[in-house]
Formats: sequence, structure tokens, C-alpha cells
Amino acid sequence: MLRRFLPLFLWAFGSLGMLVSSVLAAGPGPQAQADQFLELVNAGWQALVRVESQAQWEAATDVKPEHDAAAEAAGKARAAFTGNPMIIKEARALLSLKRQLRPVTVRQLERVLLNAAEGPMTNPELVAARIAAETRQASTLNGFVFRWQDQPITPNQIDNFLQTNRNLALRQQVWEVSKQSGAALQPGLVELRSLRNRVAQELGHADYFALQVAAFGMTTAEMVDLQKEFMRELRPLYLQLHTWVKHELARRYGEPVPKRIPAHWLNNRWSQNWTGLIEGANFDDRFQGRSPEWVVRAAEQFFTSLGFSPLPDTFWTRSDLYPVKPGEARRKNTHASCWHVDLDRDIRSLMSVEANWQWFETAHHELGHGYYFMAYSRPGVPPLLRTGANPAFHEGMGELVALACGQIPYLKTVGVLPADFQVDEPTFLLNDALANSVPFIFWSSGTMTHWEADIYAHQLDPAQWNARWWQYVRDFQGVEPPVPRGPGLCDAATKTHINDTPCYYYSYAIATVLKFQLHEHITRKLLHQSTRASNYAGQKAAGDFLRTLMAKGATEDWRKVLRDATGENLSTRAMVEYYRPLMTWLQEQNRGRQIGWD
Repeated sequence: MLRRFLPLFLWAFGSLGMLVSSVLAAGPGPQAQADQFLELVNAGWQALVRVESQAQWEAATDVKPEHDAAAEAAGKARAAFTGNPMIIKEARALLSLKRQLRPVTVRQLERVLLNAAEGPMTNPELVAARIAAETRQASTLNGFVFRWQDQPITPNQIDNFLQTNRNLALRQQVWEVSKQSGAALQPGLVELRSLRNRVAQELGHADYFALQVAAFGMTTAEMVDLQKEFMRELRPLYLQLHTWVKHELARRYGEPVPKRIPAHWLNNRWSQNWTGLIEGANFDDRFQGRSPEWVVRAAEQFFTSLGFSPLPDTFWTRSDLYPVKPGEARRKNTHASCWHVDLDRDIRSLMSVEANWQWFETAHHELGHGYYFMAYSRPGVPPLLRTGANPAFHEGMGELVALACGQIPYLKTVGVLPADFQVDEPTFLLNDALANSVPFIFWSSGTMTHWEADIYAHQLDPAQWNARWWQYVRDFQGVEPPVPRGPGLCDAATKTHINDTPCYYYSYAIATVLKFQLHEHITRKLLHQSTRASNYAGQKAAGDFLRTLMAKGATEDWRKVLRDATGENLSTRAMVEYYRPLMTWLQEQNRGRQIGWD
């Protein structure tokens, strides 16, 4: 059906520029002209998002050549509209009169140009080449089959193995298996680096990294400096954590204490979260007897208890929430995500939920996106601005909910933990810092952000990609590979985001910092609870606060949204304060040890 209507879509959008021009010529003034222009653009944008999202959904949930082709065609249709030269011309002309326009009008026009920069039809051959290359890369990524001991092994099985097995030789084998996809993905990534940069430059951005940070109203240098500032402020705590962890792992595996932590000693494939180190904080056994369906329903109940409406019925019928059944031929993307298919009520999630602690947190995170979608899908927010105040706000909302759902009083309320469960605060904080927050900053602000800035903004030679990647892992994370990783490999490409959400990962770092600011405000100012032992369940004041923040979408500058909500600018202050008792505990535990790896 999509192919049948594509010629009509392409014809209509190719003609839209001339139609817009004639409408604007008859307009009585800049604001009225802008209103007429944006009415057309918003309608076209929402329609094309729906078509493209549906095609991408099918490609992600059922990897087939015909679905890849449909996604590619839908991407071209969307680009033919958003990148129409006449639309670009009119948006620029109206922005030249921005002093005569309402602020929300200016924000929409700026969004029009950011959307156009992703597929400027001033160079249709270039845009078509990028879309085709991204479709091929997505197919390689989604359809890649990892193999261990001549048998297929799924990403979930890799993760579960690293979480549970303590045989270092086998762990190294499985860790190396987890990097198999990198070499297959590198050629496509090399091609995409060039295509993405050229696309961004078409509308005057220096490179693709610069285009992405423009959504924050920042330059590449400003964004990288912000990430460095996060790491500078959190480094004393990170060094203490790193020291404690390498001593603990050396004891666990019966090995000498290393300077840097061998990557296969950690349970995460990229060393981005350090999970499974605190036995008393492993709640997987608390999910025995529960179903994956219960996990997702519990996440929805978190929001309904705050006064939010239930998810639309179509969420449950259209989502793809659980692993592909054994023996089923269908393949799907294994990275958890939430989708706003029509920029209205068609909200779906793609997950592979199992009944364990990791998926309990992940389900809460993904539904945080879903409820953000619902909050701003209202008449007062035009489709162009139905997104987060900035990209990190969406991730921050998901991270905030994940933080809240991990609080001990909340877990007692929902029955994951018994009412008489006793928690040792340093142990609980230690697990939370390791599994969710502090090492993640040095992965996201450090390795991911700096490597992508190097390849996009600084044109790093692909022959140096793997060496630079591991240089950053060593320097920022204090982690090293168990065996040398040569230039023929591309271990960075094993991370989904490097392929399909490039130059974005600093958003997760900002979101991590943001969640502590929002959590502190909610618990201390609204609920009058401890930040480290809180329970949002049933607290309508928390729901009202979140709904007010989320309902704005991108209608206001994100800095203003944050200041209005919390009274302060973006800062690690609340995060440092949250872990202050842990810092004291770690300093005592590490007394007499060499701190860090230098």
C-alpha cells in the first residue's frame, strides 16, 4: 500500500513549495503569513511522520528486504516534503522578520529548518543516497546474527551470560562475540559519516555533529565542554568507585588488582553500567513467578497512580513488547525504544521484556517517553513542536522514572520487596551509582561524545577509529580490552546509537544530570521526602509537576523550562549531593589504596 501511494506523496510534496509561495503572496502581514505557512507545514509534517514511522516500525519489528525498501521509500517521501527548497526559502524569509512574530512561531520556523537540514532537497541525489545508506545500515544492524561455538546467540543471551557467569575464559569469549557486528557495520558507517556531514553542510552547518547540537542552541565546542564539566565535577567520586570496583572484581575472579579494569570483567558489553556487583541489591529473584506482562503493566501503574490517564488501548495491541519466541523466524531490533508514530495517540514501544530487574527499570524508562508523548499531544502544541524541550528532556524523563521506580519504599508499595525489607544505605547507593549513573557519565560524556565529535567534526581517518575508541575507553573510563583490538575492527559500531542515532549520546549524559535535579525538587519541595528513600506512588503533586513540564513540548527554550521547574540551571549539584554519603563510605573503604589508574 505504501508503494502504491508514494508517487502521489512525492507529487504533492514537490508541488507544495509553489502552493506555499502563492498563499504567502496573498498574506496580510508577517504573522498571518507565518500562520498560513505553518498550518500547511504542520499538516504535511504530521502526515509524513505517520507514514515513515509506520514503515520504520515494520522494518524494526520484522526485518525483511521489502520492509527495508518501504522504510527507504517513506524516508524519501518525508525528505521531499521537509527539504523542499521553497519551504526552506519561505522559512528563512519569515525568520528574517522574527521580531514581528510570536515566539512560538519563531520556534516552529527554526524547527522547519532543522528538519530540512536532515534531508535538504536542494541536493536530492545526496538525500536519496543518505536514506538508502541508512536503510542498508539498519538492515545490517537489525538482522546481524551473533555466533558463539558455531551456534547463534542473541543479545539478550549475551547480556544474561555476562550477568551470571564467572568463568573469565568464557566471559572473554562471549565479550568478543558481542563485538562481531562491528566489522560488518564499519563500511556502512564510513559511508554514512560522509553522507551525513554533506547533508548537514547543505544548509550551512559545519558537520552532522554541529547540526545535532543545534537542537540545544549550542555549538560543538560548547557541548563537548559541557560534557567535560560534568566529568570534572564527578571525577573524585568516579575515581573512588573505580578503585573500589577493581579491588572487588580482582577478589571475585582471584586475579591481581589491575590499573584499569579489563572490559570482560564487567557485566555490560560496553562497560557503560557496572551492574551485578552488589549481591544485596540484585533483585532479579524478586521477579520469580511474575510475567513480562506484569512488568510493563507495573510501569503503566506508576503513572496512573500519579493521576495520568492509562495508555491508549492501541499501545497494547500495536506494541512489540516481548522477545521473539523460540523457533520463530522473525527478527527484530533488540534495542528498547518508544515510538510516537502519528504525533498524536498512536504510541508504541519496542522491547524484549523479561521478568527481571533490568527490564523493570527499562519498561518504566520507555513508558516515561510514552507519557511525555501523551502530555504534549494536545491542541496547544503544534506537531512541529511535539517533542521534548530538548532531546535530553525526553531521556531525562525516562531516567527520572527509572530512578523513582528503584527507590526502596516504592518497590515495597508495588510488592517487589516485602514490607519488612531492610536496606543498608551505602550498599543501595553504591549499586545505584554503579548501575545507573556515575560510570555512565564517563561513558556518555567521555567515550561516546568525544569519539563521535572526532569522526564527524574532526574527520578522523577510519583507519584510526578503533584505536581512538579504545584510547577514550582507557582515558575516560579506566577500562581496557582483554586482548588487542586492531584497526580492522570497529567496536564503536557495536553500539546501536552509533549507527542509527548518531551524535546524540551526550543527551543521555544531560538526562542523567537532569534526573537528579528533577528528583530532588519533587522529593524535597513537593513530597517532603528523602531523596534517597522516596515513593512517588499515589502522589498527585508529583504527577501535576511532571505533566506541567511535559505538556510544554518544545514550545519554550529548554533553559527556561528547567529554571521555571526547579529554580536553577543545569548542574551536577543535585547528583553530587545525592551520592555524598556514598563518597564518605568509599573514602573509608579505599583507605590505603592507590586511587584511579594513573
